[in-house]
Amino acid sequence: MLELRPYQREAIDALYAHWAAGKGNGLIVLPTGAGKSLVLAKICEELLRDYPTMRIGIVTHVKELIAQNFQELLRLWPQAGGFAGIYSAGVGRRDTRSKILFCGIQSVWNKVNLLGDFDLLLVDEAHLIPRNSETTYGRFIESLQERVPDMRVAGLTATPYRLDSGRLDRGEGRLFESVVYDANVGDLIEQGYLSPLISKATLQKLDVSGVKKSGGDFVGKALEVAVDQDWITRGAVKEIAEYGASRRAWLAFCSGVGHSEHVRDAIREAGFTSESVTGDTPKGERDSIIRRFREGHIRCLTSVGVLGTGFNVPHVDLVALLRPTQSAGLYVQQVGRALRKAPGKDDAIVLDFAGNVKRHGPIDCVTTKSATAKKGKSDEEAEARAKECPQCRELVALAARTCKFCGHEWPIDDTPTHDATADATSVIVARTAEPTWTPVDQMRLYLHEKHGSPASVRVEYRCGFVIYKEWLGFEHSGMMRQKAEAFWTRAAFTAIPRTATEAIKRAAECRTPSAIQVRPNGKYFDIVGRKFGRFQGSEGVGPPPWEVAV
Repeated sequence: MLELRPYQREAIDALYAHWAAGKGNGLIVLPTGAGKSLVLAKICEELLRDYPTMRIGIVTHVKELIAQNFQELLRLWPQAGGFAGIYSAGVGRRDTRSKILFCGIQSVWNKVNLLGDFDLLLVDEAHLIPRNSETTYGRFIESLQERVPDMRVAGLTATPYRLDSGRLDRGEGRLFESVVYDANVGDLIEQGYLSPLISKATLQKLDVSGVKKSGGDFVGKALEVAVDQDWITRGAVKEIAEYGASRRAWLAFCSGVGHSEHVRDAIREAGFTSESVTGDTPKGERDSIIRRFREGHIRCLTSVGVLGTGFNVPHVDLVALLRPTQSAGLYVQQVGRALRKAPGKDDAIVLDFAGNVKRHGPIDCVTTKSATAKKGKSDEEAEARAKECPQCRELVALAARTCKFCGHEWPIDDTPTHDATADATSVIVARTAEPTWTPVDQMRLYLHEKHGSPASVRVEYRCGFVIYKEWLGFEHSGMMRQKAEAFWTRAAFTAIPRTATEAIKRAAECRTPSAIQVRPNGKYFDIVGRKFGRFQGSEGVGPPPWEVAV
């Protein structure tokens, strides 16, 4: 039987609590490899068991994800095979009246009348939904909501932002009201759910100082001309071959079709099997190449534009970034291909020839705020998000004081410069110690006032003879406010307080977690996880959870 991981349970409960508090469309953020397919399946199982009259649609953009999500539902809930279906030309099925229907957006966007009504629409890879309503996603969702005005939409993604329009839960025309749950890559790596990522400084780097931009990112053709040079390619491939000789499966993300083919040819000349997969690769040939790569018959895939999402080969243990990009989403999706765990896989290495990690920061430091902060800025104008260790040439998080690889310590007043001589990084931030779960006997909230600062809430967890504390900034902005919102969404099923005083008055609305996850941080402890029981809504036939009064 498939069991939910703690963060998967928390994500689902956060969505239920969001609805129960009278709110609208929610967004769940889970890193690549964190098990979005199981989360989708569990939502379907629980809602259909509690509300048998409900009809659910699950929509995404590639056939591999459609098939993967469908199979995960059957693994979790075999009986669903009698009422779950697929409508996707790529998969070769066109079911229309299934109670749970997995859809390919290109196949269904103009067939709403054929498919009928849905009470809930789940969108996998939700970052692909453009803000413009005159798109396939926009027309499809708008048509469904015309038929069922109170239909809810829930999205899942690893990257809740777009280069062209910013974060998915902000701005005019947004589909999602808020992010209801956001799992951190570094935490999931520490907890053993994702593969550790490492990197080494590359000698070869790609110079894009003269490449123009359009729509916020580098112009495709000009970018390819700048980086697709034989001497650059051969230098990069030499390093890839050296670092990858003892590794099983490589992915190289390139800057154009021609570039992808040239990198492929250079890797072959270095003595390793390699194939190129691009948007121009015929469907049958692409499926065959990916199957042989998955089976271990091909060492390296070079790619442009097709393997960033919906590609699931857990044993990938080397990623070469050969496409500079201003898109934090693209960067995170590409690096994410190496996050899945696999038997015999201890870690994965990321070779950043493109300078993307210095541009965007370590992967677990990329947030919705940092991902949208550079919009409209040049690399020179934007602040660097990683710095190079002068001792071992590792790139680490900008705020790091110690290099976790060689132990070098930066002076307190050391200011990182913006010039880069190496384009590799520690793609995750170093953590101080392993987090552990501890049972909670009691939780209490106290008003915390400090002269010159907004009031906050001090939460104290009594765990046996030990008391752990954390602070919630309901009156703050940025991460402090987001942390407070996330706590209240999980602990209570009511509107989020606007002030610390209001939160204290309404403390009785909060549930006490059964356990908290704590991580030593010097002489203090950080609270990095909480376990709550499953949200309890109405049972049996009745209104969906977003209509339940709590």
